[in-house]
Amino acid sequence: MSIKKKIINVGNIVCGADELFLISGPCVIEDEQIMMKTAEKLKEVSEKLKIKIVYKSSFQKDNRSSLKYYDGPGLSKGIAMLAKVKEQFNFPVLTDIHYPDQAAAAAEVCDVLQIPAYLCMQSTLVVAAAKTGAVVNIKHGQFLAPDNMKHPLQKCIDSGNDKVILTERGYTFGYNDLIVDPRSFFHLNALGYPVVFDITHCVRKYGIPSSDSKGGMREFLPVLSRAGVASGVDGIFIETHPNPSEALCDAASQLCVYDLEEFLKPLIELHNIEVKYR
Repeated sequence: MSIKKKIINVGNIVCGADELFLISGPCVIEDEQIMMKTAEKLKEVSEKLKIKIVYKSSFQKDNRSSLKYYDGPGLSKGIAMLAKVKEQFNFPVLTDIHYPDQAAAAAEVCDVLQIPAYLCMQSTLVVAAAKTGAVVNIKHGQFLAPDNMKHPLQKCIDSGNDKVILTERGYTFGYNDLIVDPRSFFHLNALGYPVVFDITHCVRKYGIPSSDSKGGMREFLPVLSRAGVASGVDGIFIETHPNPSEALCDAASQLCVYDLEEFLKPLIELHNIEVKYR
């Protein structure tokens, strides 16, 4: 299906055009060494493969399943770290926000404010993000039919901001499992805005600690990513870490940043074929 989409500019990235882009970085902001090491490798991959990257990491993960788990450094420290990455590596940056009062401070540094999937229907949060003037990436709620993503999209537009990206990340399927329905790419593309496929979150196994090897199914990453790219998404979302097994969040699903280059090569080739035959 060929649909004319609204073009959204994120730094030097033209989202919604024919060029595949990547959103990538550690799930949650960790120490400076990990953040910079990841950014350094992402910069290398970007230059070698000619793929543009939005650096992503969260200053807060407010939906951890236990209070014992690391939930990030907080707003001020986290935004300062993202600012350093942005300045040193010239990446546009993206982070989650969970509460309306976080939006303005995050938007001072971040090019993209991300609405977590669980919160995509929270009007006050979506409106606060939209009113900053930043690009808003709305993650598709696990509970919501894909065509109903028109509702949070319209909330942004009605708030005076039509710079929106929509991200697919799987549906709740039975207990503690997610599944990606390829029909969602059809419905999200039909809304006329850039569509991203969050590959690494859709292989999470809910209810299992993210440090447990059973908490994610990386073996499905290649087939799922290729299905999404072939379906005509504009960007892909891959959380990466120098040593995923030691990551402080989503250790079982993040991709090792040193494996990213080879992982991306067939996706870029497939995307180029998909664009040719649109």
